[in-house]
Amino acid sequence: MNLQGFQTHTLDEHPQGKWVQSILQAALRAVDPATAVARHLVRKGSLLVANGRTYDLSLYKRIWLVGAGKAGVPMAHSASQILGEFVTGGAVIVKKSVEEATRTELVSDRVILYGGGHPVPDQRGVAATQHVIQLLKSAGEKDFVICLISGGGSALLTAPVMGVSLEALKTVTRQLLACGASIDEINTLRKHLDSVKGGGLARLAAPADVLTLILSDVVGDPPDVIASGPTAPDPSTFSNGLEVLDRYALLGKVPAAIATHLNKGARGDLPETPKPGDPVFERVNNLVVGSNLQAAEAAISAAISYGYNPMLLTTYLQGEARQAGRMLAAIARQVACTQQPVRRPACIVTGGETTVTLKGDGLGGRNQELALGAVRDLAGLKNVLLITLATDGDDGPTGAAGAVVSGETLARAEMLGLIPEVFLAHNDSFHFFEPLGDLLLPGQTQTNVNDLAFLFVF
Repeated sequence: MNLQGFQTHTLDEHPQGKWVQSILQAALRAVDPATAVARHLVRKGSLLVANGRTYDLSLYKRIWLVGAGKAGVPMAHSASQILGEFVTGGAVIVKKSVEEATRTELVSDRVILYGGGHPVPDQRGVAATQHVIQLLKSAGEKDFVICLISGGGSALLTAPVMGVSLEALKTVTRQLLACGASIDEINTLRKHLDSVKGGGLARLAAPADVLTLILSDVVGDPPDVIASGPTAPDPSTFSNGLEVLDRYALLGKVPAAIATHLNKGARGDLPETPKPGDPVFERVNNLVVGSNLQAAEAAISAAISYGYNPMLLTTYLQGEARQAGRMLAAIARQVACTQQPVRRPACIVTGGETTVTLKGDGLGGRNQELALGAVRDLAGLKNVLLITLATDGDDGPTGAAGAVVSGETLARAEMLGLIPEVFLAHNDSFHFFEPLGDLLLPGQTQTNVNDLAFLFVF
């Protein structure tokens, strides 16, 4: 796991910057994907134990390892090492650049890594998904499928339904992202426009036994939402999908094939996704092995060891990113002025996933925009730091994971002619923090449990 790149101007200059960086590193170490898999998947001889359930691997005709997500590489390596010679074969789809995807990689001599696009699906992901589909179509009742799912799987594992093109899927995904739709809302659409989502993968694998190990990047860890729930029952409907489009005034703007497919489903002309209680899930075991809460709790433990008074405020932080930034700045001022809700030296941790409603054409991500939203409200406060972190190391299409704000950030920015409101108006948080040297640049961490924000009042 890559744990470098937490050095910024503000952290390097701060007397407690090294401790702060160590707390960020502790949060990421706690959700290392390989460790998470090994913690929940234990083999003794031919017996595999997962969450108290035992599988006798010697009784299966074939054992397949499949999956998709940003954490796919370490999860697949860990699972392959645990299963050893019992693995028949497999295919795992991970986020790769076009250049990287031209190289064929093997997890083992039986399991292949494929590359795909994220956050918008691409043809590489569609082609890779077909390998997974063909493999699962051959699965029978004496087979065992182990599925590895992590954040990003919705884009990487892609098989558009008949009549809906990849370009149409890409268009509606961009439209939903731009208008600030939540991941739950976006995935409601995806589950009804894609044959492997919303329990579709479980349907393909039936009647085989299925064990899915999930690294959660969704608030509350619902298996039906993480990566659009490929092996989980789907409580949403075609009508719910139409409601999402209506909520954001997109019904008349999405590609015609999208609206046509959803309307057919809502009328009952197309089969629904499998629901809770469907027999297809009788032999499916979904297990969350890593989450935002685990990362936040690890940060709290590390903060205690460095002498801070910690508080885990929430792991359900949602809403518009810039407004969340203002809220956290208000809490910082409360601590600084009243020693409430926690005394100095304070370390307040939040987790979750905010959204950004795009109004400009700038560069940034929700974590950087959250930080930018706090700059003016934190101005002048002494001994205060706000740090935002996308745990996958990639906050939007920027290469940055987040940013650092202090009470001095506004004054430093104004000396360079940088006005926060101007950059907020263009959704250009990256170019605000870049000249200040306060972007977090850890690279891709190969884990993904959503976002964290750390508020320090020294």
